[in-house]
Amino acid sequence: MRIAFITPTRDRPEPLSRMLKSLAAQSRRPDQVIVVDAGNRTVRDRVVPVNGLDMHYLRWTGAPSSSSQRNAGLDLLKREIDLVCFFDDDQELHHDALEKMLQFWQTAPPDIGAASFNEATYQDKRTLIWRKLGLGSRLGLYPGKPGRVAPSGWHSLYGKADRNRECQWLSSKALVLRRNLLDTYRFDPFFEGYSYLEDLDFTYAISRHHKLVIVADAQFDHDQPPRGPDFNWRDFGRMEVRNRLYFVRKHGLSVPRCYFGLLIRLGMTLGEALFRLDRSAWSRAMGNAEEFTAKKE
Repeated sequence: MRIAFITPTRDRPEPLSRMLKSLAAQSRRPDQVIVVDAGNRTVRDRVVPVNGLDMHYLRWTGAPSSSSQRNAGLDLLKREIDLVCFFDDDQELHHDALEKMLQFWQTAPPDIGAASFNEATYQDKRTLIWRKLGLGSRLGLYPGKPGRVAPSGWHSLYGKADRNRECQWLSSKALVLRRNLLDTYRFDPFFEGYSYLEDLDFTYAISRHHKLVIVADAQFDHDQPPRGPDFNWRDFGRMEVRNRLYFVRKHGLSVPRCYFGLLIRLGMTLGEALFRLDRSAWSRAMGNAEEFTAKKE
């Protein structure tokens, strides 16, 4: 089977170079690599053939958006490609990860539509009270198992898998899927800019008709940098509400339960702002509140 990698990038030349080197060092290298660059400065000089990699560069001139950049990369796929991997620029595959992923696909039954590499460096630092007390699953607000989507539209993270695990959604940061599915499914351009929840929307739609699996032995490391001081937490707060409600309505889930979950999330964020004197949490909460108000106008 032949596989292509598509990577959206923006002003991160050093992580991108490390990612490309990890692809070149694979025990079984990709058949095509496509980089879609929306940066203020071009990274064309970083996208050079290494160890026989078939490299392609696309300069994205629209508004930066991982969703739109991934969709644009699909137009450069070679005809003979069987599998497509969406892979972020701040990650590195373990040296045999692609070989193990392709071994999985060689024997995968036809009802499996997509699979994810397994994040070896994953750490869950969240402290969702409703999850820990089990209240969310009983109220249909939060899934009781990893990698699931509740009737409220809230999803649970799936973390690092110790064995192959079926999920209802997968992150798009290390996602492999059958190419023929892309005739039906594309990333929704509604999720622009930071693209919050674009992967949930994309893969949950696929899961309605095809199985999604994490491949435990195919591992990668994710060195996600912390959000910088210029990150706009107020805009993110608005996006949290707007994108979650869009996802719920689009897929016919429960809007009242979604609002209930969003209100709980707002209360938790306000708690962080008040008890930890966290300015970013206060800005995030204000963004939530502004979007709630906008929806009522």
